[in-house]
Amino acid sequence: MLGKKVGMTQVFADNGELVPVTVVDVTPNVVLQVKTMETDGYEAVQLGFDEKRAVLSNKPEQGHIKKANTTPKRFVREINDVDLGDYQVGAEVKADTFAAGDMVDVTGTTKGHGYQGNIHKDGQRRGPTTHGSRYHRRPGSLGVIINRVVKGMKLPGRMGNNTVTIQNLEIVKADVENNVLLIKGNIPGANKTLVKVRTAVSAAKK
Repeated sequence: MLGKKVGMTQVFADNGELVPVTVVDVTPNVVLQVKTMETDGYEAVQLGFDEKRAVLSNKPEQGHIKKANTTPKRFVREINDVDLGDYQVGAEVKADTFAAGDMVDVTGTTKGHGYQGNIHKDGQRRGPTTHGSRYHRRPGSLGVIINRVVKGMKLPGRMGNNTVTIQNLEIVKADVENNVLLIKGNIPGANKTLVKVRTAVSAAKK
């Protein structure tokens, strides 16, 4: 399901342990479309999250959401590898999809840090600071091949703003009344950004 990162806090477990958790707002998602192999060539469930004003949606979008009898959504995403029998167009996916103790994978977009040098971006060491040294914060040798940079070389560039998935995070609490999930630990992204929460893949295999 889709949600919005609210921030971090901490809760006490039953044994008295203080657990850091991330609060995720999971206002009920609406199933906008169920894609099947016969009609679309693949199987997926299309979810809509976070309402927006109707004036911000065009006519094709309004016709699409009319089939689900709902309001325009700010975020529309597809979820693959699900049991299509559990979803109907217009139905809501709420926080009770998960329960305390479930293991989930969370996908989000990391914070962007702009253009950074190799020391801040990749953790490289700086050069000597002695008098006469002209090598302070520049990248080191780019290799022995002239006029060619080897693939994978760590150089200055854009840092952050990447799509990252953190696997096997534990659901501490699923609050259906307040539409909130408490997930143990940190998840990628800044506050108020979109995240995708789904059942853990590797944990299911184990």
